[in-house]
Amino acid sequence: MGKNIVEKIVEVHKVYGSLKPGTPVGLNVDQVYTQDATGTMTWLQFEAIGVDRVNVPLAVSYVDHNMIQSNHMNADDHVFLQTVAARYGAYFSRPGNGISHQVHLERFAAPGKIALGTDSHTPTGGGIGMLAIGVGGLDAATVMAGAPFELTMPHVVRVTLQGTLARPWVTAMDIILEILRRLTVKGGVGKIFEYGGPGVAELSVPERATITNMGAELGATSSIFPSDRRTRRFLKAQGRESDWVELRADRDARYAGSIDIDLSRIEPMIARPHSPDNVVPVRELAGTRVDQVCIGSCTNSSYETMRSVASLLKGRSVARGVNLLVNPGSKQVYEMLSRKGAIADMIGAGARILESSCGPCIGMGGAPGTGQVSVRSYNRNFKGRSGTKDAFVYLASPITCAVFALRGEIVDPRTAGFAAEATREPRRYVQNDNMIVKPPEHPSAVTVIKGPNIREVPVKEPLGDRIEADVLLKASDNITTDDILPAGSTILPLRSNIPAISEYVFSAIDSTFSKRAKEVREKGGGIIVGGENYGQGSSREHAALAPMFLGVQAVIAKSFARIHRSNLINFGIVPFLFRSGEDYEKVKQGDRLVIERVLESLRGNQSYTVKNVTADYSFVVSTNLNDRERELIFAGGLLPYTKRQVSGV
Repeated sequence: MGKNIVEKIVEVHKVYGSLKPGTPVGLNVDQVYTQDATGTMTWLQFEAIGVDRVNVPLAVSYVDHNMIQSNHMNADDHVFLQTVAARYGAYFSRPGNGISHQVHLERFAAPGKIALGTDSHTPTGGGIGMLAIGVGGLDAATVMAGAPFELTMPHVVRVTLQGTLARPWVTAMDIILEILRRLTVKGGVGKIFEYGGPGVAELSVPERATITNMGAELGATSSIFPSDRRTRRFLKAQGRESDWVELRADRDARYAGSIDIDLSRIEPMIARPHSPDNVVPVRELAGTRVDQVCIGSCTNSSYETMRSVASLLKGRSVARGVNLLVNPGSKQVYEMLSRKGAIADMIGAGARILESSCGPCIGMGGAPGTGQVSVRSYNRNFKGRSGTKDAFVYLASPITCAVFALRGEIVDPRTAGFAAEATREPRRYVQNDNMIVKPPEHPSAVTVIKGPNIREVPVKEPLGDRIEADVLLKASDNITTDDILPAGSTILPLRSNIPAISEYVFSAIDSTFSKRAKEVREKGGGIIVGGENYGQGSSREHAALAPMFLGVQAVIAKSFARIHRSNLINFGIVPFLFRSGEDYEKVKQGDRLVIERVLESLRGNQSYTVKNVTADYSFVVSTNLNDRERELIFAGGLLPYTKRQVSGV
């Protein structure tokens, strides 16, 4: 029986387990990379494990999220990340070198490899034929310490691309928006999307990376394209042709499902507020006023994309009342655009050129005004993520965004009367790695520098046999990690100071949450009740770590997003599942719940009786933990478990 691309990569890297979907498989990992919003805690956890050097072939520490230096905290953390990378044998991408996913695609990603990144958009690397998976920081730390990465083997779904895009107005962004329209933000949970078919040859590696990047919004474990002639062309242009290997599915490969996409039938698409799957054709929203346009982010900031945008803006002016912000994805892109005069064309049109960073996408600057409409070529439009809670954020392709900026309103770009250049892939990219710092020859001589905002990692006590706690919050479906712990320029600088950042847990939903959690922490702690897809979105483990610090013992939900579920387990918080939707409806915020014989049930059939002592009734919940996950919960989380393994105790 033939194998698909995912099976071929997993088989080569398998340490233990099975390729059967739904079962655990342990994998050797080739590359691990971190970014500064999650990486500070990752490296603190790596230090706490107690090994002397990273034990993966390649590790990279990027700085791309927390670039605003309004005080000492971000600057101090950048110094910490550079010195800790040097001390333990990792590369360091300096501030200004670019967004981790874009830079990694350019300089390190390779077909057939497995990469983990402490960011949910790590699957960007799937555009080059790499199995790239977003994980929590503690998972990354333990893998860098030498442990295999354990994955519940996903179902692999084939996406067959046929036909040709109606360029330049229909782009890779429109393809993934169409898939989100069909499948929703829950449509990829437990799955990897593997792209194939004749339409694949239509797409460059950066275009493929746009699709795999935003596949994270489907809830997918990852997305991947074959490695073919276009992959080889990209790597050759990056001076890395030696990294190329051909990688394609066997003709008789089997899949858990299939999706057919006719590229010729796709039109310009747009996601409406406040979810990436709230997608309609652009033409349906024609005439909607636009106040702000943002072009770039890790989803859409390649050189070819930016050149097309610049060609449209050249000699024209941004509409009165529109604020246009552009953030190229990497120094390489920035430098090449500058050499071609494209930056001058954008500035001449009235664009504000930002540095190569995540910027407005993560709420670091560029917040729209009160009640304003912002259209972005980014990947997420969750309510409040932009930094303005009552803003209306839409998602569209870069070229569509540029048309909106010129017209001052939403308009079908095909009928707007503009011409744009369909930029070809360059034969050679600028290769200037002077902002990537290699590990030193003698790393043990390096002193790790920690500023005053960097605190030790809190560790949870091992699980007890009884949980008695108050329901601190009852949440609805599709709660995001932005809802649990918001990003932005005020909160993200506190990422290495858990006591401080914990003050903001659920602050956008209930400003009293942290205070109430601390009040009951010594009385058994708290429980959170959630709906479907609890914890979707960003990989930030602080959305589990800070609640753990506040004494949260468990989350009871209808279902969990993959990365957040792993993060809860990693920090010793039990992820219980409702057996019945009626039980979810009956539980109220403020109820006191008691779960007896937790350890016995966890070792046994993983069925638990919950007594609601406030309302005097009981209901049944379950867990679906594998053997390793049970051990992590018993130990109080992955960090104490790993330290015990390393010490041999």
